[in-house]
Amino acid sequence: MRHLKAFHTFHVTASSSSFSDAATKLHITHGAVSKQIKILENYLGMSLFYKEGRRAHLTQEGKLLQQYTEEAFRTLETGVKRAKQLNNNYLEVSCEPTLTMRWLMPRLSEFNELSGLDIRLSTAGGPVTLGATGLSMAIRRDDFVLSDDYIKRPLVEEWVGPVMSKEYWDSVSNEPSKLKLLHSQTRPQAWAAWLKGAGQPFEKARQEQTFAHFYFCFQAAVDGLGAALGSYPLVVDDLRRGSLIAPYGFIRSGHSYIAISDPSMVNGNQTAFSKWVADQLAVCIPEQHEMRPDSF
Repeated sequence: MRHLKAFHTFHVTASSSSFSDAATKLHITHGAVSKQIKILENYLGMSLFYKEGRRAHLTQEGKLLQQYTEEAFRTLETGVKRAKQLNNNYLEVSCEPTLTMRWLMPRLSEFNELSGLDIRLSTAGGPVTLGATGLSMAIRRDDFVLSDDYIKRPLVEEWVGPVMSKEYWDSVSNEPSKLKLLHSQTRPQAWAAWLKGAGQPFEKARQEQTFAHFYFCFQAAVDGLGAALGSYPLVVDDLRRGSLIAPYGFIRSGHSYIAISDPSMVNGNQTAFSKWVADQLAVCIPEQHEMRPDSF
């Protein structure tokens, strides 16, 4: 494109308070800014700014052009990020918060040692925008509508069940209605869905407590404060250590964990990481004795 430097100068100036402010941002002189704006105005055959005292304001044409330069330079910045990711030894990965803290992070050093690849984690749930945000891929529970523009790789079917400390269970096992149900604000209907799917194995508990995230629920369960509804990968380590038990077993939730990728960003590093995650999660399903008999 002709006069790309002038377009960039306009782009910066349009979002600045004055030509002097733009000059500071661009590390050039006030006169150099004025020159580039004049070059662009002559090229386009229109005025882009008008003066009121010492301040410069966008004309109607300038305001319209600003919308397109913002989009153009944002797209260019995204392209640069993608190009760097293709050649750098790291991945920007977004993962469900509790899955990150309770399952992925304890295992991540193993992948790093095997591959030498740096996985830069951020946490979020639900819909995600890849590429423009700098993210290479995302790991999610498939409880939302996914854009057809993305590749979806199934990782593991989700099994869920109530978990609690052995000491807590011993204190309520004779009267299950005394169970305190620990809820998460991020999935307020989780217990209701499990009770329906499991055929109402106990009367509705009289006590309930709500936390902001599932990882608070699980810590509360470990501390003997009640029963949390656990997705198997999120509690498997505690079950193996004995800090949590699952007296009612696990049932299928009807959802799965998935890896989400942008086809234009797939490379060897991303393929290797998604395969490793899939292999690790593939074994994160309950043993047969941990499944409710009616879930086979």
